[in-house]
Amino acid sequence: MGLEDKFDAKKDKGAGATKEGIGKVTGDAQTEAEGKGQNLQGKIKDVATDAKDSVKGFTDGLKKD
Repeated sequence: MGLEDKFDAKKDKGAGATKEGIGKVTGDAQTEAEGKGQNLQGKIKDVATDAKDSVKGFTDGLKKD
């Protein structure tokens, strides 16, 4: 599940950066803002996935003891 979540986060960050760039080039503030939001959403997903993986690793380590 972690790899799929990471891919989804990367996809959001990439699409967001593209939208943001298109918005800047075309002068479309709404598209630029949507891109920034989608990019941020991807970053949040990335951090959440990292945290989830860390907790899983920690709990797995406790189970071994």
